[in-house]
Amino acid sequence: MAVDLSGKPIAITGASSGIGLATALLCARAGMPVVLAARREDRLADAVKQITAQGGKAIAVACDVAEEADCRRVVATTVEKFGSVYAVFANAGYGIEGPVHETTDFDLRRIFEVNFWGSMSLARAALDYMIPARSGHILMCSSCVSKIGLPYFAPYSATKAAQDHFSRAMRVELAPLGVRVSSIHPIGTATEFFDTATRNSAKPAMVAHTSPWLRQSADQVAKAVVKCLRNPKGEVWTSALTRFGIGLSTIVPGLTDRALMRAARKLKY
Repeated sequence: MAVDLSGKPIAITGASSGIGLATALLCARAGMPVVLAARREDRLADAVKQITAQGGKAIAVACDVAEEADCRRVVATTVEKFGSVYAVFANAGYGIEGPVHETTDFDLRRIFEVNFWGSMSLARAALDYMIPARSGHILMCSSCVSKIGLPYFAPYSATKAAQDHFSRAMRVELAPLGVRVSSIHPIGTATEFFDTATRNSAKPAMVAHTSPWLRQSADQVAKAVVKCLRNPKGEVWTSALTRFGIGLSTIVPGLTDRALMRAARKLKY
């Protein structure tokens, strides 16, 4: 039976733009009180105004997900303002491009702090409330590349794989406690991700070769997230074709390596 989302609060990180913002708007339209969390307070304020102008309930919380205390404050504020926390969507994250051997320890540790540990901090904070209530839904924005070590994007794909693995383990562990856990696996999405990756990378060759025509919209991902909230499932893919291709790549790793090598030779590194 579908879950009635009306009145069920959700906290979303990375909510100032892209997938996070699109999901916040759609959750609010579904009747969910929304806590939007991100670092850019001005954009959060604009999003809150947009939601409240349409009759929804929303508040903004400034948050750096790399700081565990900030993640706990997001969840605590959700409970304080709306009485409970039904769902959290760990969406904040970014990518960097470059060969593994040229990636600094600082850059490698930082991307794990944001993409992986930020997700875990949010989830753990929420579980303090969800487990006693024996109800709740944790969602992590992983990626289609979570199943494959993507050349020149290994740090990013590794953080997404970690989210995927932890989501599956937690899904099994928490099911008897009434808490659902889902991983979301978008393909390339038309957001600020590519611009951020370009700024953070010394040699953004792969980003430059990714055609805008191959990118889905943030709204497509948001619709998949809300659908999952209404009808919970473990893994959510936004492209059946990509899911099939990635699955096939794990069956024939040698062939996959050769295909990746051919693709990599086209890049100007």
